[in-house]
Amino acid sequence: MSDDAEQQAEEIEVLKSIYEGDDNFKQLDAKTYQYKYTDEDKSFILEISWGPTYPTEKPNFNLDIFYNQSLLPVVKEKILSIVDSEAEQWLGCAMTYTLFECLKEKVSEILAEQTEEVVVSNRIEKIVIDDQYETSKKPEKKEQLTKAQKRRAWDKAEIGRAGEKPRGYDWVDIVKHLSQAPHQPAS
Repeated sequence: MSDDAEQQAEEIEVLKSIYEGDDNFKQLDAKTYQYKYTDEDKSFILEISWGPTYPTEKPNFNLDIFYNQSLLPVVKEKILSIVDSEAEQWLGCAMTYTLFECLKEKVSEILAEQTEEVVVSNRIEKIVIDDQYETSKKPEKKEQLTKAQKRRAWDKAEIGRAGEKPRGYDWVDIVKHLSQAPHQPAS
């Protein structure tokens, strides 16, 4: 077992023992971990995944997950820069816990730039744009006919131009009649 693999195995045990019972921590697989940060009604999730040579090289940081869809790009950049600079200091050492804790201390400062008005206005703009797009795609509504108009249209269609009823117009009645007739066993 290489030195990196040994350090990874040790760090997995340490992370499990430290974050046992912490609902904000989640282990996706043996090399991918997430932590949810909250400050009042704002929150985000940081995902850290280890490469094969971690901790000799920095892990990968991911904020492009569905939960973070309303996170402003400025806030994402700030989070990534903090975590990246912290990771530079800890190269060669187990650093996942340190990176998670580093953000815990700065979460209120980070999320201060994440204003709800901006998020709401972005969502409203998107909805307005989507509605404008949707209205151009909707087919026009057909005119609604009354019962009498439908009956007259049906009568015209049945009789046709020559005054003759179309072939099979009464087949439903024949089928109904046959279904009511008593069944006789075949001889």
